[in-house]
Amino acid sequence: MTAKQRSNPLSKHFRVPSNGSFKLAKVDPGDTCGIPGKKEARKELRRIHERLTTLQEVLYAQAKHAVLVVLQAMDTGGKDSTIRHVFGPLNPQGVRAIGFKAPTPMELAHDYLWRIHNEIPAKGMIHVFNRSHYEDVLVVRVHNLIPQSEIKKRYDQINAFEKHLSENGVTIVKFLLHIGKDEQKLRLQSRLDRPDKHWKFNVADLNERDLWKDYQKAFDVALNRCSTSNGPWYVVPANHKWSRDVIVGRIVLETLKQLDLKYPDSDPELDKVVISD
Repeated sequence: MTAKQRSNPLSKHFRVPSNGSFKLAKVDPGDTCGIPGKKEARKELRRIHERLTTLQEVLYAQAKHAVLVVLQAMDTGGKDSTIRHVFGPLNPQGVRAIGFKAPTPMELAHDYLWRIHNEIPAKGMIHVFNRSHYEDVLVVRVHNLIPQSEIKKRYDQINAFEKHLSENGVTIVKFLLHIGKDEQKLRLQSRLDRPDKHWKFNVADLNERDLWKDYQKAFDVALNRCSTSNGPWYVVPANHKWSRDVIVGRIVLETLKQLDLKYPDSDPELDKVVISD
C-alpha cells in the first residue's frame, strides 16, 4: 500500500451508507483495496500495530472513552483470526474478546440485549465481540424463531441501544467480514482435511450454508437499517485474510484517532516528590 493510499480513510470506502441503498451482492469479497500482496500487508499491519499500541495505552490511561468492536460473518468468515491478528499484539490488560454463542437458559429469561449490555466495555477498555446482538436479527430471522413483526421492532431497538451507548462514552465500530460462498467451501474443506482443525468443524455449519441466500438477505436488511452515526457498519472483503486484517486495522486506527485521546494531567505536586536512596 502506498503512502497516498494509507493517508486516504478506508472507512469512507467500506462504510455502509445510511440511506438504505446498500447491496451486499455488489461487494466483491476478493477485493484487496490495492494491497499488492501478503508481504506488503504484513509490513502495513506492523505499522498499524505500532500506532494502535500507543493509542490503546492513552485510551486506557485516560479512561474517558470505551471502544466496542463488533465482528459478524458467515461461518469460517475469519472472526477468530481477525481478533488474533489485529488485536492480539495489543496490551491484553486493555482489550477483551467476547464470544456470543447460543443463549443460555438464564439469558433467554431476559430480554435479548441483556447479555450484550453485561459485556459492554468500561471506560478505557476495548471489547471485541465475536458475534453480537445482531444474531437476534440474523439467525433469528433466517430460522423464523420469532414472528417477523417482532424482528422488525428489533432494528429500532438496536439503534436506540447503540445510541444510548454512544451518548455514554462508548464508540462503536461494526464489521461484516464478507466472504464468498466458494471461499467458504474451501475453508470448510480445509477443516475436514486437517485433523488438528476438526474441533472447529461443525456439521451444523453445512445446514447454515444451505441457507446462504437467506443470510445474505438478512445481512442486507440489518446493515441498511442499523448503519448509523452512532454505530456505523463496515463491510470488509475477507476472502484474503492478509488484506482483511489491514483494512480492519486501518479502520480501527482511524476510529481511535477521531477520539479526544490524551494522557491525564500530571499531579502538580509531582515536581516536589523526592525518591529516597
